[in-house]
This record gives sequence, C-alpha cells and structure tokens, in this order.
Amino acid sequence: MFRCAIAALLVACALGAPSLLDLDKEWTVFKLVHRKSYTEAEEPIRRGIWEANLRMIMQHNLEADRGVHSYRLGMNQLGDMTQREIVSQMNGYRMPLNRTAGATFLPPSNIGDLPATVDWRTKGYVTPVKNQERCGSCWAFSTTGSLEGQTFKKTGKLVSLSEQNLVDCSQREGNHGCKGGLMDYAFRYIEMNKGIDTEASYPYVGKDEFCRFKEADVGATDVGYTDIRRYSEDDLQQAVATVGPISIAIDASRSTFHFYKSGVYYDRECSSKKLDHGVLAVGYGTEQGEDYWLVKNSWGEQWGLQGYVMMARNRDNACGVATQASYPRV
Repeated sequence: MFRCAIAALLVACALGAPSLLDLDKEWTVFKLVHRKSYTEAEEPIRRGIWEANLRMIMQHNLEADRGVHSYRLGMNQLGDMTQREIVSQMNGYRMPLNRTAGATFLPPSNIGDLPATVDWRTKGYVTPVKNQERCGSCWAFSTTGSLEGQTFKKTGKLVSLSEQNLVDCSQREGNHGCKGGLMDYAFRYIEMNKGIDTEASYPYVGKDEFCRFKEADVGATDVGYTDIRRYSEDDLQQAVATVGPISIAIDASRSTFHFYKSGVYYDRECSSKKLDHGVLAVGYGTEQGEDYWLVKNSWGEQWGLQGYVMMARNRDNACGVATQASYPRV
C-alpha cells in the first residue's frame, strides 16, 4: 500500500498535478478572483467540476509543451461549469434553416495583394471587450461589434452600441433574446427600426426584459447587410482586409475553446457546419508559421488573450469561421 501511494505521488509530480493542499488554495483563489459563492450542498459539486477541468487543462498544456498542440489552456471564470452548461448558457447562435436574404459580398477586383496582417483594433474600429454573462446573447455582441466598426468607418466616431436593445426588441425578426439569435436578423431589426440605442442609454443586464428602445438615444443604424460567400476563407480574408470587422459564427462547443488561453487555436474535432456562437473577426495574421484569424469574443477580458482568440486560418474552414459571415451596410 505504501509503495502504491509513493508511486501515485511520483506520477502526480511528474504530471505537475497539485497536491490536495495546493488544490484547497487554488480553489479558494478561484472563488475569490471570480467572485464565486455556493450553498453548502452545491460547493462540493462545483469543486469536483473545477478539479476535472483543471486536470484537463494541465494535461493539454503538457501535450502543448511536447508540440502536440499550437495553443495553451488556462483556468478562467467558466471553471466550475460543465461543458454542457457552458454551451447551453453561453453559446446562443441559432443556425438559420436557409440562407438569409442579404446581398452577397463581391471581393474588389482592383485591390491587389492583401496585407499580411490586419488588426482593426489599432485603427480605432473596435470597442473594449464586453461580457455577455450567462445569457445566450453572443449574436447581439457580434452584431454590435461589426456595426460599431462600420459606423466608425463612416463617421470617425466609435460609439458602443446596446446589445440589450437587441436582446429585448428583435423577437419579431426571429431572435430569442437570451435563448439565442442570428446576427443577420439583428441587422434587419436595426434597419427596420431605423436604429439601435447606445450602450450608455440602454445598458446591458444579461437577461430578457421589456423593450425600452428610444429613438432619441439612437447611436447607429444600417440599411441592410451583406453575406460573405459560405465556406470561403479567401472571401472572408478580403472582406476583413477591405471592409472592417466582420460578424462570424463558430463552433464553440469544445472544452478546449472554453479554456483557451494563448496560441493559435485548432481542434480537429471542431465542426465547420454545426455552429453555436457568434463572435467578431477583427483581423488576421501569422504567428510562428501558423495562420490565424483574430477574433473578439464576448466572455470578458479574463477569457483567452484578454478577451480575444487567434483561430486557425486556412485549415479547411476550422470551426466554421467562414461558414456564416456577414456585416451591416451603413
């Protein structure tokens, strides 16, 4: 028995696994950093989920150290949630049954060579990272992100727009608030409504409420939207390079995505057709020979690269980055 215990300890040390005492400390830190509180009955359940996620993260990073993966994972505010809980509460993109009725993007014929790197954050097109919290409103954040960029391009003014306005008011166009929606439907709502309110006038609360839109508080509008040709990363690259930040949908159901921390994200199990999360492509580039899309998420700055992820580019439309891309016309 003693030899077995010693052997188990040696294996744990070799894997870099924390001791029980370390786990107690890490669990306390996790709760403090992310402001977590539980009932007496719930805490052991949540801790068990957190420990399982921590083991997965550590195992992945050991493999990354050996060159198996091009990205690393890290613990974040989602650590006490199961994969199913994260998907059901955080991923609210609803795939349309048919292609929506937007115009189709035509790549410019006279653009010449595209720049090797694009980052619209450096040009003033992108507002700070936001947090959708436990509401399936990712589609609303993707919508405001691309409209904020296009409005800045037209006016030179970067105005943060209200996701809550979309959550509360765009049901007629086919959206379902915290239960999910589609960016193109939101663009249509903004067009028909003749505008969307500013974030300052209609702040985000992370739950469904009654519509409180006020025409006097409009911060931007659109006159329709344009869809990028499905599955074409070439067309998406041209749109990102010439238009600005683009609304895209991805498969964000994998635990590797939930705990992404750095590097170029590529999970071979990630689907290019079953999409569940709306995000914003704000650029592209190459790191250590790996092409990537620079993507703004809406899970707060504690997630990923201060709220961003570098997703694999030119790898057979990994995670569906080019499957359902669009932007508003202003």
